Amino acid sequence: MAKIDPTARIEDGAVIGDDVTIGPYCIVGPHVVIGAGTTLLSHVNITAQTTIGANCTIYPFVSLGTAPQSLAYRGELTKLVIGDGCTLREGVTMNAGTVGGGGITRVGDRGYFMNNAHVGHDCIVGNDVIFATSATLGGHCLIGDFVFMGGLSAVHQFTRVGSQVMVGGICGVRGDIIPFGLANGQYAHLEGLNIVGMKRRKFTRERLATVRGFYQKLFHGPGVFAERLASVQPSRDADPAIAEILDFIGADKHRALCLPAGSDKS
Repeated sequence: MAKIDPTARIEDGAVIGDDVTIGPYCIVGPHVVIGAGTTLLSHVNITAQTTIGANCTIYPFVSLGTAPQSLAYRGELTKLVIGDGCTLREGVTMNAGTVGGGGITRVGDRGYFMNNAHVGHDCIVGNDVIFATSATLGGHCLIGDFVFMGGLSAVHQFTRVGSQVMVGGICGVRGDIIPFGLANGQYAHLEGLNIVGMKRRKFTRERLATVRGFYQKLFHGPGVFAERLASVQPSRDADPAIAEILDFIGADKHRALCLPAGSDKS
């Protein structure tokens, strides 16, 4: 049975799951679905067609499903979907999607979003991510699983960040970051591989050596980048991580690739 504070406002049509707790002064709109065991501590605003999974914890002054910050938006009822087991700390904001962008913003399971983090319209965010304080996504970003976004970092709209990437703090991301990459700098450049994250994902010493060798050939070998990319294609079968990186580079894209500082873009 849900526990709802008498000061909360739950509009007709909202679906509230079993064992949900809704604290003081929360506002839940008519098209909202809240999964079982989720807690809204207080002063949480949820609107649009927002669906929140089970066992999430949402802290005060979080705003979910608010209108996309897009000049093309004309008031359409669009969606925000948040997975299970997420923690949204104070002041987190996540916008609903736009019709032109597919109509949905999606956040995966077990995400941890620190205070004032922002997910823009039409973003797709993977599972097990961590967004540090004030980490921000522009619209239409694609963020892989196990990504760590440093505090005060910002990702340009339509940018892709591959799985298991670590982005440093106070970092502006303007190019796509390969899976397993480590990006840093005022305007992000690729500093290497996220070795710490890879070890946490149980990469063996042998696998790390294989992927490191591939990385060195691709980004620091002789010739221009296009030539090096062609030369490392036979490495695809050496490790699943290498195949994932090559597939990421070869996929459709809006942004240039994030490269090491001083690297060519040919």
